[in-house]
Amino acid sequence: MDAAASAHGSQLKELGLSWCPALASDCRRTMTSQTVPVVHQLAAPPGEDSDKTNKLYAASLIFSEEGSEPAETVSFEVVTDSDDEDESSNAPIMTGTMCRQKSVQFAALCMAVYLAGWNDALIGPLIPRLQEVYHVGYTTVSLVFIMSSLGYISGASAYVYLTDRFGFGLMVVVASIFVAISTCIQASAPPFPVFIVASFSIGSACMFLDGGSTAFVAGMADDTAVKLSIMYTAYGIAATCAPLVSARFAQLSSWSSVFLATVGFAVTTAILQVLAFKFKSQADCLKEIGQRRVLENTEDSQNVISKYKRVFRLPTVHLMAFFLFIHVGIEVTISGWIVTFMTERHGGPYSGYISSGFWAGSTIGRLALIPLTKKLGEWRALRLYILIAVGLELTMWLVSSFTINAAAVVLIGFVFGPIYATVMAHTGHILPPDLIGGAISWIAILTSAGSAVFPFMAGAVASRASLDSLPLLLVMMEGLMLVIWAFVPQHRPKLT
Repeated sequence: MDAAASAHGSQLKELGLSWCPALASDCRRTMTSQTVPVVHQLAAPPGEDSDKTNKLYAASLIFSEEGSEPAETVSFEVVTDSDDEDESSNAPIMTGTMCRQKSVQFAALCMAVYLAGWNDALIGPLIPRLQEVYHVGYTTVSLVFIMSSLGYISGASAYVYLTDRFGFGLMVVVASIFVAISTCIQASAPPFPVFIVASFSIGSACMFLDGGSTAFVAGMADDTAVKLSIMYTAYGIAATCAPLVSARFAQLSSWSSVFLATVGFAVTTAILQVLAFKFKSQADCLKEIGQRRVLENTEDSQNVISKYKRVFRLPTVHLMAFFLFIHVGIEVTISGWIVTFMTERHGGPYSGYISSGFWAGSTIGRLALIPLTKKLGEWRALRLYILIAVGLELTMWLVSSFTINAAAVVLIGFVFGPIYATVMAHTGHILPPDLIGGAISWIAILTSAGSAVFPFMAGAVASRASLDSLPLLLVMMEGLMLVIWAFVPQHRPKLT
């Protein structure tokens, strides 16, 4: 095999192309006793003519028996790019139009995640006002988190079916419209049961905005981790701004008018989504920007049940789901209850802005810690961030100073910043692309459950005693995160 590749390598070099040894090893692991046509895109080296940039070469590897090396004869042919691009190519072939459309799509995805982040962080500073207006205690007001999370879970359960049936482009627009209608209802300050039903509807829609955007980016072929980091920076910016606005409105008689801002963001998001995705399927949207999903031909032949069966056979999916179940639960608990926690520690009117400090730290950390994460590697970096968060939360538990606690909250947000995007990028790397949507749906179900369970637990604890024990609860959960992360594999597991 090496001799054959070497012999033809000089011929390819003359054409400005090169032999890709990974092709032979990949095919040898998966195919036997048959001829395997493989098409791989190669770019011209620096200094070569630009018309070679989109040339492809095809290599036929002939296997004689299971586990054997390919036959000595390895045939090559060079194929120039044409208007009808080969469907088997998985590498992006970008034109100017594709680049512009790619930017529009990414802007729509960022706006969708921004809307989800705004909604998630808006409610925290309003909790004391909701208790006052509706005359409810900690446990009852926690139903806002429960209903929102139940909605998210219902959306995640139906995500694969609805996007396969109606298309990604249509469903995200419908989701944005649902958010607009539901927040209009909340803006009218309805009775509490109606208010929490609207929260259910918003949660269901946010699954398609947040989880759907994550699945879309995770299924792309290039710069997944960077794109997810940028996209969730938009989430962090929204989550930083929302508490600042809601803390101000919480002191006004027209407190519910704050939800009108969400309506405006939802309408803007829907318009962007129409321009970006044009009601098409995710596969068609990816084709528009030169992306190719590996194993795309399996999309039409597999039903939803078979996809989920394949997803559930992968232990790594469950490990990452439980990891993010805890992580997201901690984030939502801090965002939702930190204002009340700081108020009990005599923080006064400034307590309402601490939630923004947490999300500001998260936003900055999501970008600032990228170099450190790359230097240390995902595994060591995430362990380090969690250990730092544990130390900061122990400080909050032992020291009752408002200033020290506020600084600790910001720093916790800072080290928490890169965790979610890093884990989701890893999901895209180690799973087959046709399973990413189903896997992220399952992960979203558990993470949403975490965003309900932990805030509700905090509310139950506060109703029986006080929130002083909140940091200790978070420390125990982060210890469990460390244990789970140790078992997450670094490479793609084999499907059975």
